[in-house]
Amino acid sequence: MERRETVQKSKARRRLALKTSALGLAGTLALFVGSIVGLASPAEAAAEVAAAPSMTVTFNCVDGPFGGNPVTATISGPESVAPGGSVELKWAFTVKPKAGRTVTAGTMTIEGDVNVATIASPTVTAQKTAVPVPALNKDQEFSTVPELLGTFTAPTTAGQLTVTPVPVATGGSLFFTLSTSDETECTYVPPTTGTAPSMVIPVNTGGGGGTGGDTVSYKCATQSSGDPKDATITVAMTLPTAAKANEEQTVPATYTGGQLTVPTGGFTTGAKFIATASVSGAGVSGTSVTAEAALTTLTAGSPITFPSVSFKVKPTTAGTVTLKASDIYFGTSTSVYQYKCTVQASPVPKSHTFTVTAASTSPSPSPSPSASTSASVKPTRTVTATVTQTPVGGGNGKVTKTPKGAAETGGGGDMGPDGRMFVLTGSLVVLAAAAGGLVLRRRSVSRG
Repeated sequence: MERRETVQKSKARRRLALKTSALGLAGTLALFVGSIVGLASPAEAAAEVAAAPSMTVTFNCVDGPFGGNPVTATISGPESVAPGGSVELKWAFTVKPKAGRTVTAGTMTIEGDVNVATIASPTVTAQKTAVPVPALNKDQEFSTVPELLGTFTAPTTAGQLTVTPVPVATGGSLFFTLSTSDETECTYVPPTTGTAPSMVIPVNTGGGGGTGGDTVSYKCATQSSGDPKDATITVAMTLPTAAKANEEQTVPATYTGGQLTVPTGGFTTGAKFIATASVSGAGVSGTSVTAEAALTTLTAGSPITFPSVSFKVKPTTAGTVTLKASDIYFGTSTSVYQYKCTVQASPVPKSHTFTVTAASTSPSPSPSPSASTSASVKPTRTVTATVTQTPVGGGNGKVTKTPKGAAETGGGGDMGPDGRMFVLTGSLVVLAAAAGGLVLRRRSVSRG
């Protein structure tokens, strides 16, 4: 009888040990998951910049070295351009030219024409470049054909440019030429369905100096992105008109345009818009100034609204202070950010300048002596009182009112268990599993 009870107790202990071992495996999984939940940081949001205007055009090519095969090019332009500025168009060939016959190696000229409807009148603008061409067999693709780049000048007034393919009735608008007598002429092929290709390039009013806006070219990307996107942003500064030396000056600044959108996943809590500008002249300290403001657009995919910011500048001598727009950031600091837009060296951002006069030299009035107060001293009476604070609630000992300042502490329990709860629970169950393992080992040794 006694031996039967001993055996039953031994089996019960073994079942308990097996259960705790199983729980230990679950605890290890919880510990692993908890570590991920507790330690993983939000994924870095991808840089999202609205695509530059572009259009895809198909051409029918005849005669010459690349006749008999269609060619397709995606033509793209800048997001915007300053009045009188240079407009660069890029032709990227998505369906590349194929040799219509045997082609010998040499230098080939590529020329592409587009129709530009300006504010004043339509014009046809040619893009032309010379490129090396390898020896090709018939029907062999010219796989390394480079981008065709060309520029033209924007009108001097604000508005927009509408770029379209050259109409078929006008004739060829894309040419591949190996020599003056060896040319392939390609004409635009209108689509059989849908709308005809076109793109619009805004012409923004420029400025610089005074309070006018300055159209600044940026490249925007995340902290680890290797594929920055072009963005054109207008920066306007309101400059002081009565600045004096040794007095801090406030320079409000506004940023518009760029067609930037909030990254996937939104901005992190506490993210700010941080603007920088180079500064020089009139004895100012340092070479740059920073201004920042909280971001109000946080929903992923929504257009970014730049908050207004103000630079602080303190000249120490009479002279001229010069400010130029520089890099901008979207994050908690200039070293921890989700988004950074780097100002481009060309075109050079325009200078915003203001004049500083010498500080006033009139002596400040000497302070009047303080009136003497000889009041008789009265004895101090000390009263001690004990105050017991009663929890706010229904009288059941539970606090039902959230203390002031809870917003600064995060979601707390309202947000549900975080990674630390998983880690704690997993750790406890792993310890229990270890105890079960020791029991099994002890049992095995005792039976041996």
